[in-house]
Amino acid sequence: MALENEALALHSRKKGKISTGSKVSLCKEEDLSLAYTPGVAEPCKAIAQDPQQVYTYTSKGNMVAVVTDGTAVLGLGDIGPAAALPVMEGKALLLSHLPVSMRFQSVLIQKIPTRLSGQFNCWNQFWGNQSGRYQCARCFEIEEKLKNIMNIPVFHDDQHGTAIVVLAAVINALKVVKKDIAEAKLLINGAGAAGTAIARLLLSVGAQHVVVCDRNGALCAGDSSLNEAKQSLAGMTNKLHLKGTLNDVISDMDVFIGVSGPQVLTKDMVRKMAGEAIVLAMANPVPEIWPKDALEGGARIVGTGRSDFPNQVNNVLAFPGVFRGALEVQAKSITEEMKQAAAFAIAELISVDDLHESNIMPGAFDRRVAPAVAAAVAAAAIQCGAARLKKDPDEIKSQINSDVEMFCRSFGESE
Repeated sequence: MALENEALALHSRKKGKISTGSKVSLCKEEDLSLAYTPGVAEPCKAIAQDPQQVYTYTSKGNMVAVVTDGTAVLGLGDIGPAAALPVMEGKALLLSHLPVSMRFQSVLIQKIPTRLSGQFNCWNQFWGNQSGRYQCARCFEIEEKLKNIMNIPVFHDDQHGTAIVVLAAVINALKVVKKDIAEAKLLINGAGAAGTAIARLLLSVGAQHVVVCDRNGALCAGDSSLNEAKQSLAGMTNKLHLKGTLNDVISDMDVFIGVSGPQVLTKDMVRKMAGEAIVLAMANPVPEIWPKDALEGGARIVGTGRSDFPNQVNNVLAFPGVFRGALEVQAKSITEEMKQAAAFAIAELISVDDLHESNIMPGAFDRRVAPAVAAAVAAAAIQCGAARLKKDPDEIKSQINSDVEMFCRSFGESE
């Protein structure tokens, strides 16, 4: 059976991919008295006296809202929130199925960002928000609105998750070719949510030479034709004021980062890049250039967003550990310091001895990733003041490793 038919069969058979479940039994009158009335009044009173007790007596601390408006779904475009629901269920599945994160997530959908403050009046039940699949012009507005409405972490995975894994890949790729990030020339093709977040994160760790291209070419400060978001991005990047198309500005670039569309990078363009070029072509399912062509064009290191080629750069490496680490210390937000810590934690999982052209990133099922990311994120949250609680990161890592082992054993037995 073809993959497409198998996917349809799975979703039809299971009627979606997530479900809710009870943590307590409800079999006799005593159970009802404890879980509901009259016993439930006691935790209510405790929370009323001390609102922080909501994390002790309810599931708020491990519930995440996964939000979309359906305007930018995979390569399908604006297909609406209902059609986007299978993707959002998939993100919730990744969080709930991987033991490093939560046991339950709620999937919410919303179409009109201007109604957020009026419609999203249920945020108090959630600890965090993972949003995704928004058109670029809307995603920045929506993220800011959500941050203003809620005192919980907001994480737009298509932006920040992608930026984290790209930074990890760049760190390790530059190690292989023995180049410094402060001196390397990095070109990002794609000026949407992901491209913007990648540029900002690269700049935050010391990159000095970053150029961003949209479909018309390099973003350059002073270009009045750019929208507000792109003008802001242009003001932070392209210090040499390079102008022209991707083909014009790719000369002598050390790193190409593609978050754009299929087949926009050619062998001839790769040949124009600096020696030992790094190509991260992450458009899905068809990358900006196929790895074989990039290598034939002279690239030394090639990564994609796909799992069937070496060096997969995929945000599944980031967000489960980011959320677990933030959850452990009840973080109020996801800061730049926490994102940086996540990226370095991912990169450091590849030892110097194992680092080479075809191995710059750990795999999606590497059990070390989420515990390492969570511990690093928790430590960074404590250090930068985003944490409500202080915990030993090593203890967090140990607990998550234990959770992973227990989960894998029980899942294997249940299967």
